[in-house]
Amino acid sequence: MSVEFIGMVSTSAGSESQGSTGPVVDPDYLDGFVRAHEEAGFDRVLVAHASFMPDGFVVADQILARSKKLGVLLAHRPGFVAPTIAARKYATIDAFNPGRIALHVITGGDDADQARDGDLTDKATRYRRTDEFLDILRREWESAAPFDYDGDFYQIRGAWSAVRPPAGRIPIYFGGASDDAVRVGGKHADVYAFWGEPLAGIVERIRQVRAAAAPYGRDPRFSVSLRPIPADTEQAAWDRAAEILELTRERSADIQKFLKGSEQVGSQRLLKYADEGDVHDKRLWTAIAKVTGAVGNSTALVGSYEQVAEALVDYVNVGVSTLLIRGFDPVADARDYGSLVKLVHERTADRDPVTGSGSGTPAVTAPAAAPASV
Repeated sequence: MSVEFIGMVSTSAGSESQGSTGPVVDPDYLDGFVRAHEEAGFDRVLVAHASFMPDGFVVADQILARSKKLGVLLAHRPGFVAPTIAARKYATIDAFNPGRIALHVITGGDDADQARDGDLTDKATRYRRTDEFLDILRREWESAAPFDYDGDFYQIRGAWSAVRPPAGRIPIYFGGASDDAVRVGGKHADVYAFWGEPLAGIVERIRQVRAAAAPYGRDPRFSVSLRPIPADTEQAAWDRAAEILELTRERSADIQKFLKGSEQVGSQRLLKYADEGDVHDKRLWTAIAKVTGAVGNSTALVGSYEQVAEALVDYVNVGVSTLLIRGFDPVADARDYGSLVKLVHERTADRDPVTGSGSGTPAVTAPAAAPASV
């Protein structure tokens, strides 16, 4: 197993620094976005979820039809589609595209976004519901015979599906930083996803999730989401970072119009690191997170291609096996990241990506100072 690279696609142009342009669903834009990731060597692309976005199942199907081997990590928010139906939807996609679909569970940390689709439950309740949802989902994938289920949220009689994935499994990725998220994710996740914290924070999170997974006999893999800003030289990279930051400041109100990162524990963690300093470890840059309120994965790695690749390998060394990277100029950056994908694969070819080169706390260096222009 090599390090897995996941990108992120959307159906229309835009980012924190660029704003949104064009129609919400632009098939030609999606086609170019998919090709950019496939040509750069990505393994999968994430289809994100929010209350205002196009339907993810349709988008996932369109991506798979436009590519030959690129996989899709399809985000899904439990609570709006019955778990038996969701299981069949994923299994059907898998039947047409064997091994190319995975589920990313996002329980939902923004109360306002949940309410837009009619869910007024609190966060703790949502995680209890997610736990039951995933119990049923797996049984629908695995069970050759009808089954019943009695829970607080779902009561099912005689559930059975004619379409099931081989070996009864589709990979389950799981995101969330709260205690409830770790408890539920530890039980169910094949891959647990973190936003881009400093190395010491990732080590801490990995230990928490492994402790939660151990009682269930599970040994999940781990993902980290980052926003690389590479260039031919370190100074050129910091110059671009400064430009991105200024453009993002101009659009910060629009960025937080529909999603409030501050409600989520993961966002609070990123903001805490941002308050402690703009740069952590070798080149983890937190200024964008501070400006946007840490809506989504918003911490960057800034430096030359070699330096950013080295920083990505540092995460592999502490136990990360999946790197989810996306840029601020989405299509151009996805194409450009082919250099990073190649460099990281070269530097990790002889390593075990599940545990990295060491299982203990990494030697975390003192943060370097960001250039004054940033």
